[in-house]
Amino acid sequence: MRSTRRRTWALLAAAVALAALVAPVGISMAGRAGAGASAPVAPTPDPAGSECRTSVRGSRVVAYCHNPYPSTDRVQLHTECRRWWDIDADAAPVDVGPGQTVRIDDRCWKEVASVWVTHRVQDSPRS
Repeated sequence: MRSTRRRTWALLAAAVALAALVAPVGISMAGRAGAGASAPVAPTPDPAGSECRTSVRGSRVVAYCHNPYPSTDRVQLHTECRRWWDIDADAAPVDVGPGQTVRIDDRCWKEVASVWVTHRVQDSPRS
């Protein structure tokens, strides 16, 4: 009678081990099969925006922005001056059309602490 119990426990343990090994594979296969019928894939946005390069020489700042994309990008140069009494500056926004390069400059009275360019891409005309 003991050998029957051992055999039953051995078979039960083997079945549990086999189920533990096979279950993840089955779940993965079921997920792949149902993936085609689920929600549609979100469209990827068109690339847009200008590439800007800034340089600081003394108290003067220059940024060159080139827009290789078909949408217009509005760029603005921001300059933060190092001295507390020196006024930080924001240049006027400039529209960079498709294939255009623009130059934006600004300055501080003394040293420049940091410089950055912000972008606001406008919708491109769709055909």
